[in-house]
Amino acid sequence: TPSAVQKIKQLLKDKPEHVGVKVGVRTRGCNGLSYTLEYTKSKGDSDEEVIQDGVRVFIEKKAQLTLLGTEMDYVEDKLSSEFVFNNPNIKGTCGCGESFNI
Repeated sequence: TPSAVQKIKQLLKDKPEHVGVKVGVRTRGCNGLSYTLEYTKSKGDSDEEVIQDGVRVFIEKKAQLTLLGTEMDYVEDKLSSEFVFNNPNIKGTCGCGESFNI
């Protein structure tokens, strides 16, 4: 989303050695999988690259099918700010929202 693009641009502004962010999934939590998001200095050999308004997002190979069709957003309110993944593939989430299953 435009909000996520702006936040990533802001985060990368102070990190000239990084070319973008990498999104993945890890086995974790009470329901199976959770998202990972980290800075990256280069595109991995098997990463999928998505460029949106000049921002580069790399998707790890093992997360590509899990994240197919997913929208990444950045949401701020009075109590929190976070990246949110709107993933149409999710079949269920845990009560705390920390993990999901497909």
